[in-house]
Amino acid sequence: MPIARKPLATPLVIAGSVVAGALYAYFIGEDINWDWQNYHDYAGFALVNGRFDVDVAPGGFQSFLNPLIYLLPYVVRHSLPAPWWGIALGALHGLNLAAVYWVTRVLLQRSADAVTLGAALLIAALSPMALSEVGTSFADIVTTIPILAALALMFERDDNEVRARHLLLAGLLIGAATGLKLTNATFLIGAGVSLLLVAQPLRALVTFGAASAAGVIVTAGPWAWKMARDFGSPLFPFYNTIFRSPEAPLVSIVDTRFMPQGLLDALAYPFYWVVGIHPSSEWSFRDPRFAIVIVLLIALVATGVVQRREVLALRERRLIIFFWVSYVLWMLAFSIQRYLMPLELLAAPLIVLLLIRLVEAWRGRTVASPSPRVMQAVTIATALAIALASQPTDWMRRPWSDPYRPQLAEPLQQPATFLLLQKPLGYVTSFVPRGSRVYQLSELVVPIVPGGILDRRVRDGLAAPLPGGIWALYYADSPADNPPRLDVLGDYDLKLDGSRTCERIQAADGTDIMACPVISAAGPAASTAGLKPDHGAN
Repeated sequence: MPIARKPLATPLVIAGSVVAGALYAYFIGEDINWDWQNYHDYAGFALVNGRFDVDVAPGGFQSFLNPLIYLLPYVVRHSLPAPWWGIALGALHGLNLAAVYWVTRVLLQRSADAVTLGAALLIAALSPMALSEVGTSFADIVTTIPILAALALMFERDDNEVRARHLLLAGLLIGAATGLKLTNATFLIGAGVSLLLVAQPLRALVTFGAASAAGVIVTAGPWAWKMARDFGSPLFPFYNTIFRSPEAPLVSIVDTRFMPQGLLDALAYPFYWVVGIHPSSEWSFRDPRFAIVIVLLIALVATGVVQRREVLALRERRLIIFFWVSYVLWMLAFSIQRYLMPLELLAAPLIVLLLIRLVEAWRGRTVASPSPRVMQAVTIATALAIALASQPTDWMRRPWSDPYRPQLAEPLQQPATFLLLQKPLGYVTSFVPRGSRVYQLSELVVPIVPGGILDRRVRDGLAAPLPGGIWALYYADSPADNPPRLDVLGDYDLKLDGSRTCERIQAADGTDIMACPVISAAGPAASTAGLKPDHGAN
């Protein structure tokens, strides 16, 4: 009996995946990634405490992204002691391996034995981006689970039919993943395009499209409604050339740092990743998966040409269409490596599948089972080679022996107004005194519009002083390319109080955050007048 059909195989894989994720999160250390410091932690905090209408974008323009996906990591991190919260998140993230196991069983079917399943799990377990996000606050590794589950449902049958209930559930899953993180739209579109090859494409597309729309509405609808109500744009501040909210610049917010410089550069990306060149990521990594998929596909195409026959079944061609349509859309839209995680993990069963088809094709003109020894040797060697050639990136960690527990000096222990003059500082919002207000003044991409909603919120808050006063926060040792924006204090007739001492708060990365007292630039006698709210233009 193949191992995939043994009654205890699936429960054991699920349990093993959970344990593997938990153990890795424990050994790798506490997550303090830049995005967690900037807006991940604040998003969960604000959702739990109703702070979106109190603060002003502590995480900069990312503060306006759908916060729902960051609720769970926030609650887990702030409810459990270290290292247990990291272990819990790692256990959840480990379920990606169980999803890969499911997809592998679906794709390989009778070829899914202990060796092929083990090879796919090994390739997936050492996926550089997925491994780097285990135990972190990143959304990519969570939303990849429903995307992989949706693919397992969509590709379960051998023929070109897809059951309606599978399409409905797959659409709901991938739609929900897209609503939680809009960058997953590339996989939603890729899945839709792959349905063009099924027996009844129009019916399949309507079913899948309706279900995916429902998934998007459920997970993203409430937040989009709030953004439309507050700022006049459901995707505020993104795509503002379309929605034209007066609270954001009339530009499209696009991060072009990772985009290829022409067609040849784009074609070279998978081969860059093999040797550690990383134009698609801030930090270095190595990943041979995509290059190997390309090489195997070229070999299979050449085999088909030589043998004058189709070496891949229709379902397998649909999978390849999904893979490459999603990949091309990803490259055109972002080229950010983290956002490619579903394909990174899907590459594991796809590589094993392509290997099997290549070996089968060259054993004869009719598809027959290859020699077990040949197939096992090739599969094991390939999986080990990929594992040894892979290297995850690093998003910053602290040892669990020294978890981050900031202590506030006595002058900072009363509710106060905190003005953020640098990024990333959004995470301070969760540990400053309850009842404080936090205003980000240094955002450059979506600056506060004078006289707008957020500007009036700042001015109204400054006009109603809190017991702890006003403090400006910025990093003590700032790099030259990220200096604190002290000049923005002047926009509110404020300045640092040179007669009082700045306090220090330990930052998550071991540096210090300066907390400096702020006063009216017009002097104490004019402070009340200088801080009156401005109810000017909307």
